[in-house]
Amino acid sequence: MELFTPDFGLVFWMFVSFAVLFLILWKFAWPAILKTVNSRADLIDKGVEYAQSAKEQLDNARLSAQEVINEARRQQAEMMREADRIKTQMIEDARQSAQAEAQKVMDNAKLQIQQQQKEAQLQFRNQVSDFALQIATKVVKNQLGDQKAQAKLVNAILDDIDTK
Repeated sequence: MELFTPDFGLVFWMFVSFAVLFLILWKFAWPAILKTVNSRADLIDKGVEYAQSAKEQLDNARLSAQEVINEARRQQAEMMREADRIKTQMIEDARQSAQAEAQKVMDNAKLQIQQQQKEAQLQFRNQVSDFALQIATKVVKNQLGDQKAQAKLVNAILDDIDTK
């Protein structure tokens, strides 16, 4: 039972060995432990700073992405408005072109109708004058069958020419 009731010498040597061990640890191990703990603390602080920096960059990237998306949407809306304006302009141009073409066709048709009417009138006049001449020729031949009537007609025509 000597263990439970230590001697003064045992306690003294235990104290001396503890003091020597404490001094050796204090001198050599403690600075290394503190250095390791401090480097670990610095590493943790740097990790926290890096995480905060990464979080800020992520937030900035989200904001930039949102701005880019908003700009793209704005440009898309502007392009749609421009495309709609161009479509409307093209439809209006096509409508005006079609109206102008239709007007040309109608004017051509009117002109052709007028020309055909004039030609028909001219033909009609020519035919009427041919018939009139044929009738007049037959009438004159019947009435001017003798020499005396022909001389009278020629004299009357010459008298009309002189008076005019």
